[in-house]
Order: sequence, then structure tokens, then C-alpha cells
Amino acid sequence: MRAVAQQMFRTCNKLFTRKTPNDVVEAHPSNLETAAQMENIQHLPCHSDPPSLEPAREHVHHVEAVMERAHHGGGWLLSGIICINVLILGCALVSSSAFNSVAVTAVHRQIFLIVLLLLTMLWMLFYTLVTFRKDQAVLFKDSHAGPVWLRAGLVLFGLLSLLMDIFKIANYVGYLHCDSAVKVAFPVVQAVFLFTQTYFLWVHAKDCVQLHTNFTRCGLTLTLSTNLVVWMAAVTEESLHQTELPDLNISASYKMYRASYGDNKCKCSHSGCDTFKEAFYYLYPFNIEYSLFASALTYVMWKNVGRLVEDHSHHSMKFRPKDVCVGPVMGILLVVAGLVTFIMYEVDIVGEDKKKRSKALEIHFVMNVVIVSLMSISTVVGCIVYRLDHREHVSEKNPTRSLDVGLLVGASMGQFIISYFTIVAVVATEARGYLNALNLAWAILMVIQLGLQNYFIIEGLHREPFHVMQEAALHTNAHAFQEHSDQSVVMESNKSSCLLTSSLQPNWKRRVLKEVCAFLLLANIILWIMPAFGARPQFDHAVETKFYKFTMWAAIVNIGLPFGIFYRMHSVASLFEVYLIS
Repeated sequence: MRAVAQQMFRTCNKLFTRKTPNDVVEAHPSNLETAAQMENIQHLPCHSDPPSLEPAREHVHHVEAVMERAHHGGGWLLSGIICINVLILGCALVSSSAFNSVAVTAVHRQIFLIVLLLLTMLWMLFYTLVTFRKDQAVLFKDSHAGPVWLRAGLVLFGLLSLLMDIFKIANYVGYLHCDSAVKVAFPVVQAVFLFTQTYFLWVHAKDCVQLHTNFTRCGLTLTLSTNLVVWMAAVTEESLHQTELPDLNISASYKMYRASYGDNKCKCSHSGCDTFKEAFYYLYPFNIEYSLFASALTYVMWKNVGRLVEDHSHHSMKFRPKDVCVGPVMGILLVVAGLVTFIMYEVDIVGEDKKKRSKALEIHFVMNVVIVSLMSISTVVGCIVYRLDHREHVSEKNPTRSLDVGLLVGASMGQFIISYFTIVAVVATEARGYLNALNLAWAILMVIQLGLQNYFIIEGLHREPFHVMQEAALHTNAHAFQEHSDQSVVMESNKSSCLLTSSLQPNWKRRVLKEVCAFLLLANIILWIMPAFGARPQFDHAVETKFYKFTMWAAIVNIGLPFGIFYRMHSVASLFEVYLIS
């Protein structure tokens, strides 16, 4: 404990002396409080006095909190103001350009996005070439931030987004003779931004910056707001493309096409425009997920600015597929069945035959009811195992975990909204028939499944990893074995050997949790694929449209569904984390 206190005292001195040019620590209340706390820690009893360990830990955590508060300044407020203003302005421009083709057009929105992308790239270059290269700029790394699998997902979505930009360039080049060149410039700038940001987050996602903290916070919130505005623009374009206006001969996608290309007067100069246009719309879901992944990593970096992280080794967690069997097999079968029914639905729902359309809806509803039912049952099994499990909850401060939980609960609200609005519409209209019954059952089961899955994931993220508990058991048993040298040594030896053997044997609770996580992970993937690539039963089934009228129901779906799609992808990432912890 003395060694820990001395090390913290040296770190404290380095941090505070670096704040003034003359190496003099200003008599600030937080500095005086820190110095007093460090002096108290130095007079703590030595390690041989077990009762004093808990007060010592409390003193250490209190000093860490005081030292961390010393880094909080006006940068937090200023960066928050920048983020809010950019987001609100971006939301206004995106919304107005989607529904107003006269005063605010897509060109105005793209010019604003180009400015944001260029400013963000300039700050990233400044951070990489100036701030990061200075001595003692990054003294700590957050081992929980930016895990390899999350950054690998960012790279994958980034590559697919880059492909989308290439298709956009090829498409818009055909309209240069009669349309604005900004529509070609925007995907070019966005492609450069994708490369720059992916490299930046891959290298610096774990940084806890200690220099230029205010400027770094502002730069990170600019990056965060830029990614969110790009996400809003992509979601709006995708929603308009997928939403059809009833009882009209034109669709919303045609309306957007007309607003973008001058009322069909601008003709493409090459024959591949239609192909490229359809191709990049299919890549929009990956671009949407890329923006959200980048936003999450940027937010964690912002929370880590000026943060003092405990210097302890991070337990490595390896992915071993051989540990599970039933969950992945059942999940793969579910994904295959879901893909088959989704393709049948997409083919038949666009036809004119009402019987085929009704059959396609029925198959789609049945498949979704089966999926959420199996997910609910497996989640209940996992929750029961948690009740039988005696692992302790993690008490360490972790911005990554807090963000995961906040995003999980917040994103699920979108699907909750759609489900509850559906329940009210079907019950209030007393709609009859098997399609209405399936629609109501799907909405009710979705509410149950979301609640159960949120509990399962949040509980799993806050439990200590199994291998950590095993190491603690081994430590305890070895210590107990060394302390007793009298007649009870044989009894303690037998007890210790039994505990060691039991801790090293495969744990059935661990196996069940891994099976449940693997199954839920694959099930969430198919629930992400279907709405992300065009399934819109909310518009193909007319009960909600007639009850709420099209304008209101379209607003509900187009706001709630993007959050529901993100919820499924975020659940996949969180379930993979729970799998590794288990």
C-alpha cells in the first residue's frame, strides 16, 4: 500500500506541476485537498493490517476523484455547446432539404456536410501531428475503450461505406452536364473522411489525453456531431427511399429523385446510372452503422480526456467458438430461415397480386413471431442462470460500459414506440383476421423480448468475468493453505484442493450463458438484416396507416425504425462482449 501511495503521489506531482510554467503548484482548493489526502495515505498502516485495507481503498478512490475533477474545466461546457449547435443546425438542414426542394435543396445540405467533414479532418490531423507527439500528452490508455472487434467492425463498415461513395461518384458523374458538381464533390470528400477517421479511431481510440484538453474536447465533440449529422442525412434518404405514398402514382423515392435531378429534365449521360443508384442504396445500412460506431468511439474518447486511469493489467478475453455448440447451430438455422422468408417477402410484396402480398405478409409475421418467441425463451433461461450465479458486480468506473447501457436502453425506445402504437391501433379498431392477430402477437412479443434482452445484457456487462473470479479463488485458497501450519493443515489442504479442482473444471453455468449469448447474437443479426435492407411491413399492412393516417404513421416509423435497427446491431456488439466475459 505504501508503494501504491508513493506512486500516486509522484503522478499527482507531475500532473499539477505541469499546469504552471514555473513549476509552481497553485494553491487551488483541489490541489490542497489532493496533497492532504496523499499525506494521509502515506500514514496508512502497512499491508499486514487487514482491517485497514477498506479505508485505504476508499482514500485512494477519493484521491482519484479529486485528481480527476482538477482536470474538468470550461472545455466540457464549450464542447457541449458546440455539439448541440452543430446537431440542431444539421437536423434543421437535413429535414428541410428532404421535404423542400425550392428554398433548401440537397446541394445546400451537402455543402454544409462538406464543411463539417473538412473541419473534422483538420482537427484529426492536428491531434495526430501536434498533440499526440508532445511529451506526456497521453500518459494513460483506457483498456476497455475501443476493443479490437469493435474497431474491426468499424473498418468493415468503413470499407462498405467507401464502396457506396464510389457508386455515388459513378452515378452523379452522369449528371454533371446539367446538375451541380457538389453532388460529386460530397462523396469524394466523404471517402477521404472515411479513411482519415478510421485510421484515427483505430490508433487513438484508447487515448486519455492530458495536454490541449479543452481543444481536444471541442475537436472530439465536433467529430461526434459530424458523424451524427451524416447519420441523420443517411437515415433520411434511406427512409424516403423505402417509404411509398399511398393512393398516388409517385413514391417518396421518386419525389426525392425529382428534387435531386431537376424534375426528370436532367438525363444521365451514361447507361449505368440506374444500376449504380440501386447499388448504393443497398449499401446505406452499412454507412449508417459506420457513423454510429464512430460516434460511440468518439464519445468514449471525449469522456477519457484528462482522465487518470488505474495502471493495472487488463485481463485478456479470447473468443473460443469450440466452447459452444447448440446456440450457434440454432442461431445459424434461424438466420437461414429468416433470409429465405425475407427474400420471398421482398419478391412477392411488390407484385400486384393481393393474395401473394397477403401470403408474403403472413410468412413474414410468422417468422418474426417465431424468432422473438425463441429469443424470449432463451433470454429467460439466461436470466435464471444469472440468479444462480454468484459473481460480483463490477464497481470500477468505466465510460464504455455506461455508454453501452445508455445506447442499449435509448435505442430500444424506437422499437418500443412502434410496438405500442401497433398494439393500440389493432386493439382500438378491433381488427379481425389472422394477419391482424399475427401483427398484434408480434408487437406484444417484441415488447417482452426487448425488456428481457435489455436486462440480460446489462446484467452480463456488469458481472465480473469468470476467469477473474477463478483467479481470486486460487489466490484465496493458496493464502489459506500457507497460513495454517497446525493440525488443521491436512483439512485445509483437502478443502483447498477441492476448491482448486472445482474452479478449474468446466462450469455448466458458464456454458449455458455462452450458448444463450451465441443464439441471441445470431438472432439479432437476422432482425437487423430484414428492416435494414427494406422490409417495411408497417406500411404494407394497412391497419396502422388507416388508424393514425399516413403522415403521422410514417413519422412514427421513420423515427422509431432507425433506432430499432441500430438497437439490433448494438445488441450484437454487447452480446459478443457478454460472451467474452462469460
